[in-house]
Amino acid sequence: MAALIDVYEQQYAVITADVTSKIGRLSSLSGGERRHVISELDKLFDEAKELMEQMGLEVHELKSADQSKLKNRIESYKAELKRLEQEFTNAKKNINSQNGYSDRIELYSESISVNEEQKQRLLDNAEMVERTGKKLTAGYQVLLETEDIGNQVLRDLHSQRETIQKSRSRLRETNAELGRSNRIINSMINRSLQHRFILTAIAIVFCLVVVISIYISATRSR
Repeated sequence: MAALIDVYEQQYAVITADVTSKIGRLSSLSGGERRHVISELDKLFDEAKELMEQMGLEVHELKSADQSKLKNRIESYKAELKRLEQEFTNAKKNINSQNGYSDRIELYSESISVNEEQKQRLLDNAEMVERTGKKLTAGYQVLLETEDIGNQVLRDLHSQRETIQKSRSRLRETNAELGRSNRIINSMINRSLQHRFILTAIAIVFCLVVVISIYISATRSR
């Protein structure tokens, strides 16, 4: 929304520059050409007023801390527009009252003063347009850089997700291998215990057989 207000300000600067230029030309025009320029000025003032209304609506919808500052800027634009309307009215009156040498001298003096003010306003408006253009260009560049960074982050996240999924799959396989190994080891231990029990039993039986054999032999020899 702030970018839209900047566009409105740029349009306003262009309109006021055109108005200032045409007001300055009125004193040097005559006949149908003068009437055509006056008609164009009326349309430009209508466009400027409509632009002020649009800017006011946009600022009214803002909820940021810049709202008060933007309202003050709009008020200054309205004051400047009102001053230009007064200059336009004065220029038309001066044109209609050109009926003598003294009136022509007065109009010429005012024209010189107006031209100086016009030059200054044109310079100010040109600077404003240039600053606005630079801001828009810088904002667009930041937007492109932000988009590139966002795309890179998404690619990194996607790559990390794939790595995590592969690691999780390997961990599951490792857990399964460990489970199988644990079962095999337990089975081997059980078999070893069984074999040890059998060997112990055989040894006991063998010892009993030897003892009985010795006993029988000793008994017969008596």
